[in-house]
Amino acid sequence: MSNGVVSETTRLSIIPNNSSSAQKTLLKNLEIINGGQRVNAWVDSMRASSPTHLKSLPSSVSSEKHLSSWIMQHPSALEMFEKITQASGGKQIVMFLDYDGTLSPIVDDPDKAFMSSKMRRTVKKLAKCFPTAIVTGRCIDKVYNFVKLAELYYAGSHGMDIKGPAKGFSRHKRVKQSLLYQPASDYLPMIDEVYKQLLEKTKSTPGVIVENHKFTASVHFRCVEEKKWSELVLQVRSVLEKYPTLKLSQGRKVFEIRPMIDWDKGKALEFLLESLGFGNSNNVFPVYIGDDRTDEDAFKMLRVRGEGFGILVSKFPKDTDASYSLQDPSEASPHTRILYLSVPKYKMFSRAGSILLEALGQKKFFYSFKFI
Repeated sequence: MSNGVVSETTRLSIIPNNSSSAQKTLLKNLEIINGGQRVNAWVDSMRASSPTHLKSLPSSVSSEKHLSSWIMQHPSALEMFEKITQASGGKQIVMFLDYDGTLSPIVDDPDKAFMSSKMRRTVKKLAKCFPTAIVTGRCIDKVYNFVKLAELYYAGSHGMDIKGPAKGFSRHKRVKQSLLYQPASDYLPMIDEVYKQLLEKTKSTPGVIVENHKFTASVHFRCVEEKKWSELVLQVRSVLEKYPTLKLSQGRKVFEIRPMIDWDKGKALEFLLESLGFGNSNNVFPVYIGDDRTDEDAFKMLRVRGEGFGILVSKFPKDTDASYSLQDPSEASPHTRILYLSVPKYKMFSRAGSILLEALGQKKFFYSFKFI
C-alpha cells in the first residue's frame, strides 16, 4: 500500500484463496479505500484550479515574495518588446486565440460569455493583417455565434473540429477554402450519449452546467458549492467508467471529457500552420494567446518548433511554459503604452505591435509572454 492506494499485487497477496465471500468483501472494501483516495485527489485538484479559493492563497507576505519570484522568472513583456519585434521581423505572423478568458471574460453561465464589440473589432483588424484562428474547447457553432467573424479559422472542441474561413472571406491564398479536419469524428455518437447521461446523473447537484461541444463534453462546477464537489466527482466518474476510450481532465472550474486520441490544441496549431504552408518554414512567427491548462499544449508546440511566442492569461502566477509577463493593464500607466505605440522602432512588428497592445489594453488580467 502506497499513499493510501492499494496496488493490484497487494490485493491478490492478502485475499484468501479458499473464500470467495471473503474475497468479494475485501475487494469491495479496498475499492472503497482506493475510490476515496481518488476522489480526494480530484477535489484537491479542483481547489488548485481555483486560485481565488481562500485555502489556496498563501499569506500576504509569502504571496508577495511568490509574485516577485514569478516576475523575475517571467520578466515584463513590455521591457522585452524590442527583442520580440526583432524576432518577428520579416516573418509571417499567424495569430491563435483562445476564447473564454482571453477574448471574453470568464462568467458563471458559459452561454453568456460575450466578447465586447471593441474586442471583436480588434480581432477583425488582426485578421486583415495576418491569418487568425480561434482555438477553443467550445464547439465551432457556439463560438462562431459569439465571434461572428467569417474570415477567421476556427478550431473547436480543443482542436478536434477545424474549419477554414467562409467562402470568399479568406485573404490568404495558401490555404484551401474547403479546409475541414475532424480527427475524432468516430466519437460523435459516444459523446452525445455521454452528454445525455451526465445531464441525468448530475441533475441533483445544484449549479452544475453540462455542455455538449460535439466532439467533447464539459461539466462546469463554477457555481457548485465546494461541499458538493466530492459528490460531483463520483457522478462524473460513474458515467465515464463505462467509456474507457474517453479521458477526463480538468480546466478552470470545469471537467473536460475528450476522446483518448493523440490530438490537442498544440496539434491543431501545427495542423493549421501546415495548412497555411508553414509546416517546415522558418519564415513564420506564430502567436498563441490562451488562459487554460489545455493551452499549454500549444505553448509546448511552439517551444518544440523553436519559433513564435505564447501568451498566458492569468490573474495569478502559476506554472507555465510562458517566459514573459505583462501586469494588469489597469494598473500599468497608460502613458507607457502610448509611448510604446509612438516610438517608430516598435512598429517593426508589422502593425501587430499596435493591434496586439490594443487588444491587451482591453483585458484586466495578467498576461505572460513566451518568447523563443
